[in-house]
Amino acid sequence: MWTIIKTKKEYELATTRLEELSSNPVEENSPEGRELMLLGYLIDHYEERTFEVQYPQPIDAIKIRMQDLGLKTNDLLNIFGDRGTASKVLNNQRGLSLSMIRQLADRLSLPVSLLIQPPGLSNSPSKKSKVAQALEPKAIYKKRKKS
Repeated sequence: MWTIIKTKKEYELATTRLEELSSNPVEENSPEGRELMLLGYLIDHYEERTFEVQYPQPIDAIKIRMQDLGLKTNDLLNIFGDRGTASKVLNNQRGLSLSMIRQLADRLSLPVSLLIQPPGLSNSPSKKSKVAQALEPKAIYKKRKKS
């Protein structure tokens, strides 16, 4: 009987069983079909808790997608407005506007949730969270006495 997956060993057993069940077609209402659906849910729940999703920076995602589609900056000027704004955005000197986010998501088939992140922030563990940054000791500057 399957329960909530808590350990890596339980996860490995569940994924092995899921592969066994999915290799042969099963009916949805059969015991194997219900077990397959339950395992899918339990594995998904474990993976969401255990494995952190690493999203690329919005500008990096835009550049990669442009490259994938063979697009140049000039192809997106109708979204950015002009070449100067496009250059500033693509060089992380200016943030994306809501209008740009909507149009880029549509044109480049990127999720809005990825584009809406502020530039410069990352989900990667190498960068410190805002809380960690706030807790770091700050340098204290003393005002010089005038003589």
